[in-house]
Amino acid sequence: MGIQDWSENVILVTVAPEPDMSDEIKTVIEIVQQRDNCSVVVDFSDADIVTSSSLEALIRLQKNLEDHNQRLVLCGVSARTKGIFKVTGLDNFFEFVADKFTVDCHRNRYPSLRSVSINN
Repeated sequence: MGIQDWSENVILVTVAPEPDMSDEIKTVIEIVQQRDNCSVVVDFSDADIVTSSSLEALIRLQKNLEDHNQRLVLCGVSARTKGIFKVTGLDNFFEFVADKFTVDCHRNRYPSLRSVSINN
C-alpha cells in the first residue's frame, strides 16, 4: 500500500491486492479519524478482486468521510472488480472514476478535491 498526501486535505491510497486490502483500508480509516478533514482517493490499479471484509471496510470509510463532509473516490477499478461492486449493489454507493488522473476533472464537483494536482 502506498499513502500519499496529494494536498493538505486529500489522501491518495494505492491498495495492495487481497488478502491485505482490508487491513490497509482500516489503516486509512485511522488516518482519516486523526486528520478529521480530508478526502480519500483509493487507487485499485494493483488489485483485481475485493473480498467482503474489504467491502465492509470501504463502507465504513465512506460513512466516516460522509460524517465529516468529505469524499471517497475509487479509481483504477478493473472490470472484474467493478463487477463485484455491481453484484453487491455497491456500484451506486461509491464514486468511481477511470484513474487517479481523472480525479482532477472532478474537482469542481468535490470542493475537498479542488487542490488535487495531477502533477503529484
